[in-house]
Amino acid sequence: MSLVKSISGIRGTIGGRVGEGLNPVDIVHFTAAYAVQRRKSSNLQISKSSNTIVVGRDARISGEMVDLLVTGTLIGMGFDVVNIGMASTPTTELAVTGENAAGGIILTASHNPKQWNALKLLNERGEFLNDAEGKEVLDIAEREDFTFAEVDNIGHVTRKDYLPYHVNKVLDLELVHRDAIQKRNFTVAIDCVNSVGGLAIPALLEALGVKNIIRLNCEPTGHFAHNPEPLPQHLTEISELLKSGKADVGFVVDPDVDRLAIICENGEMFGEEYTLVSVADYVLGHTPGNTCSNMSSTRALSDVTAKHGGSYSASAVGEVNVVAEMKATHAVIGGEGNGGVIYPASHYGRDALVGIGLFLSSLAEKGCKVSELRATFPNYFISKNRIDLKPEMNVDAILAHVKEVFKHERINDKDGVKIDFAEGWVHLRKSNTEPIIRVYSEASSMEQANELAQQVIEQVWKS
Repeated sequence: MSLVKSISGIRGTIGGRVGEGLNPVDIVHFTAAYAVQRRKSSNLQISKSSNTIVVGRDARISGEMVDLLVTGTLIGMGFDVVNIGMASTPTTELAVTGENAAGGIILTASHNPKQWNALKLLNERGEFLNDAEGKEVLDIAEREDFTFAEVDNIGHVTRKDYLPYHVNKVLDLELVHRDAIQKRNFTVAIDCVNSVGGLAIPALLEALGVKNIIRLNCEPTGHFAHNPEPLPQHLTEISELLKSGKADVGFVVDPDVDRLAIICENGEMFGEEYTLVSVADYVLGHTPGNTCSNMSSTRALSDVTAKHGGSYSASAVGEVNVVAEMKATHAVIGGEGNGGVIYPASHYGRDALVGIGLFLSSLAEKGCKVSELRATFPNYFISKNRIDLKPEMNVDAILAHVKEVFKHERINDKDGVKIDFAEGWVHLRKSNTEPIIRVYSEASSMEQANELAQQVIEQVWKS
């Protein structure tokens, strides 16, 4: 059994003893601590709705159990709860601002297998808690510094469906062109891995005027038909369907619908890194400006941004860091290379529905096939490696040594060390969840990416 408490929330495998797995006692403790933090937050505006927390969940088998515990704890702490039931992560984020609420809790373990679940914590803007806020929640939970409400002050629960609101927000975006999409008469295949995407994605596509939808794994049972992380090795079913010529494009989402993978009409992977690149190219073509992604994302976004006359910046890994960098640089589009599109014109959160709306609009505007669109972007390959840490290894000393060895290259040390070579880059960072150093590298061929990674890894062992 596993339980991980971090600034971004609490996650773990269902069951086990207290402190070993994600069980009712730990869920109540952490939810109560979050309620205290929200109550104390100096950022909250005094309003009718500032005593409200939004709760939404994916379709995991454990979702109902966790939902009941979280909702009950929040009303026991004196908060009113707007429970939106099965809903995507971006839907829940939008519901927080839609309700003018004090915050929100998303019950999802994202791409983790079905035995996992998690509580992801939002502020009053529907964005993930920052580092200081997350640490405050952990501290409150550790000290059990919470007091439950007296009977006359307990909260109440209201249940709402926020999916229509989310879909309409996508349709209202200036760069989402329903008429052009409808005119192309696309046939779209979707794989929603038996979670809430099976509710959200068909509703969006129908609203966009897509009449021909081939649905795979759209029943939100929580029994995932394949590994829920949308990586090529897990997407063989939809890839084979596309190869048969039955659809113009394929879309795959993870269980909480914040990541978007695209399949070309010939069954080939568009590439998770290129979801953001393609959407950014479309957005920048209409609204020139700056972009941002994390340090482990493809250089292709920087290339596309430069083509449109904008500036690209890289943040530390993690959505909250990308959002902070986007705000600081006034980025018009950004996200992460795992298929996460963040479009501030909608909201500051990864959103597969926004990604689909913008991608189909781009495809309709250009009048080309998906594979032809993919061929217009710089072609890079990312190699993902790891170094298993031994107890005697000093990560700070290792990273300092690597920086010294490669000091004549461009160095970014916001999050570990990233070395930008002329022919590619290598990024080393200590994992937050495992005793390893992640080593990601990118170049114009996989062979070259591997060579760059090994060149740097050799220096790690010499340190």
